[in-house]
Amino acid sequence: MERITVNLAERSYPISIGAGLFEDPAYLSQVLSNKNAKQKVVVISNVTVAPLYADKLLKQLESLGCSVSLLELPDGEQYKNLDVFNQVMKFLLEGNYARDVVIIALGGGVIGDLVGFASACYQRGVDFIQLPTTLLSQVDSSVGGKTAVNHPLGKNMIGAFYQPKAVIIDTNCLTTLPEREFAAGIAEVIKYGIIYDAAFFDWLEENLDRLYALDEAALIHAIARCCAIKAEVVAQDEKESGIRALLNLGHTFGHAIEAGLGYGNWLHGEAVSAGTVMAAKVSHLRGLISEEQFERIVAILRRANLPVYTPDSMNFDDFIKHMMRDKKVLSGQLRLVLPTGIGSARVVADTTHDVLKQAIDFGRDI
Repeated sequence: MERITVNLAERSYPISIGAGLFEDPAYLSQVLSNKNAKQKVVVISNVTVAPLYADKLLKQLESLGCSVSLLELPDGEQYKNLDVFNQVMKFLLEGNYARDVVIIALGGGVIGDLVGFASACYQRGVDFIQLPTTLLSQVDSSVGGKTAVNHPLGKNMIGAFYQPKAVIIDTNCLTTLPEREFAAGIAEVIKYGIIYDAAFFDWLEENLDRLYALDEAALIHAIARCCAIKAEVVAQDEKESGIRALLNLGHTFGHAIEAGLGYGNWLHGEAVSAGTVMAAKVSHLRGLISEEQFERIVAILRRANLPVYTPDSMNFDDFIKHMMRDKKVLSGQLRLVLPTGIGSARVVADTTHDVLKQAIDFGRDI
């Protein structure tokens, strides 16, 4: 078992990583230890995850003396919207939950983002705990306090920075994860190596097969390294005014793909993978990385069964329209996270449309 702390002064919180943690009430007990004897807890999940894990979780919470309710939401990125957000608000209001309620997000990135935002908004903020069940949410979206819902005009455009009280990661959840979802999470794992840790990237090249075989030690090592990197970055830059932007490698292009194709058609990690290739190609064209470094990035994403190509149905203007709505745009200027080597990256604001077009079109012939 690994334990990492996100250091944010009085808002610091633990990340626990191990196999079988959902079956051990001790981890929930530690988080709820300062609550009432009959603590009210709302578990929010989706129709895919709840049948797998909610029953067991509810029994664990009840064994701790909690009064527990379950809300099941529809599954999919297309449901991360204000309509479903309002369903959550209605459930909480009709249940007359006070500010001392604890909300648990049980699911992947969509549930974590939506439930986190609802927790930030309900009565101006109530405690919530992340129990991420997908690889992508375990290594990325459950950590750091970014919460949001989508709008038809842009991904994650309505949200708040709101930190959880704890993140509990049970690697056994990955045994029920479809391979496509697992691969989508690997895209974010690879991202950490590209932007921050060359040795970790080397390790991934050597151990990718172990991860896909669900080797417990390899999974815990990879998840812990990703969480440690993110915890370090968030502690330095919680509100993404500096170094935290580097965690968005591939996301400017990727969010454009998700919005352009319709939320849910490509998984987030799939779009990030294709976007990472585009960002790396921009770096290559600008001389920030070598041909060999670019090829290593493409090769590991391809080995991970991730898309490295540009969607045929999106033209250059489609990309630019959506990319200019990116949250990193300042004063009308597009800012991209670009790798400057294996293990380093920076934000660049002066990429020409010609270079962007070359990078996007590269993926049509790959």
